[in-house]
Amino acid sequence: MLSVVIPAYNEAGAILQAVRGVGRVLHDAGILYELIFVDDGSVDDTWKEITLAAEQDSAVRGVSFSRNFGKEAAIFAGMEAAAGDCCAVMDCDLQHPPEKLPEMYALWQQGWEVVNGVKADRGQESGFHRFAAKSFYKMMSKAVGIDMSQASDFKLMDRRVVKTLLALSEHKTFFRALAAWVGFHATEVAFHVEERTVGDTHWSARSLFRYAVSNIASYSSAPMQIVTVLGALTLLLSLALGVQTLINWVRGRAADGFTTVIILMLLIGSILMISLGIIGYYIAQIFIEVKARPRYLVARACGQERGSRT
Repeated sequence: MLSVVIPAYNEAGAILQAVRGVGRVLHDAGILYELIFVDDGSVDDTWKEITLAAEQDSAVRGVSFSRNFGKEAAIFAGMEAAAGDCCAVMDCDLQHPPEKLPEMYALWQQGWEVVNGVKADRGQESGFHRFAAKSFYKMMSKAVGIDMSQASDFKLMDRRVVKTLLALSEHKTFFRALAAWVGFHATEVAFHVEERTVGDTHWSARSLFRYAVSNIASYSSAPMQIVTVLGALTLLLSLALGVQTLINWVRGRAADGFTTVIILMLLIGSILMISLGIIGYYIAQIFIEVKARPRYLVARACGQERGSRT
C-alpha cells in the first residue's frame, strides 16, 4: 500500500481538490493507497474539510496539530501515521503533480528505496527569489555533499527509509536534507512545478528567510565559519593599519586623528556583534535540542488505517 502524506496549512479550499486529484490518479493506476492530511494548526476550515473528506472516502485520514509547528513537523507526523509499505510526500496545492506518483511507485516496485522528485523548472518566480533559492541550495549542497539545486519535498520512500528518518531524534529537521543524508538506493523523476489553482501561497519573503536560516543552522555549521573569516579579515586590516601607523611614527608624522579610530571601532564592533549573533543563534538551537520537547503535539485525528504496518 502507498501512503501519501500531505501537509496542509490554511488550505481549506484545496483539500477536496487534492483528494479527488490524487485519488483519481492512484485509483486509475490500480494502486492501493491512503491519503494522510496533516493540519498544521490552520486557522481556517482546513480540519473541517479533512474530516468531511474522511467521512466520505475511507482512503482519507487526518491528523491535526494543537498549534502550528511548521511543515517539517507535519511531514514527520504524516510519516509516523503512515501504514503503507512505501510513503510519498507532496504539497496540498498539487504543485507536485499527482500524475508522477504511479511512475514513482513503479520505480519503488523495481527496487529503488527512494524516488526523488526533482524540479525540471521552478515555475513562476521573481528574480530575487530565484537567486535566494539558488544561494540557499548551494550552501545546503555543500553541507550534505549532494546536489540539492533541484531538490523538493516531493518524494516516495520505502518503509525502511521512513523508519530510519523517524529514528532520528533531532528536534529541528530539514526533510529534504535528511532524506539525502540517510542515503539508500535512490533515483530521480523530473517534474514541472504546476501553478496553484486554489488560494495563494502562504510563503512570504520573511517566512522563507526564517525557514532558510533555521534549516541552515540546523544542518550546516557554515555560518560559524563566517565568524572565523571575519576575525581573520579584521586581523589583517588591523595589522595593515598598525604597520602604517608605525611607519608614520618613524618618519615623524603624526597619526591621523579620531576619524580612523572611530571607523575601526565601528568596524570591529559590528563584526563582534554579528559574530555574537551567529554564535547566539547556534546556542539557541542547542538549547532547543537539549530540552528534547516533541516535534509536534497531535490534538485530534480522523479516519481509519487501511492496512497494517510492515
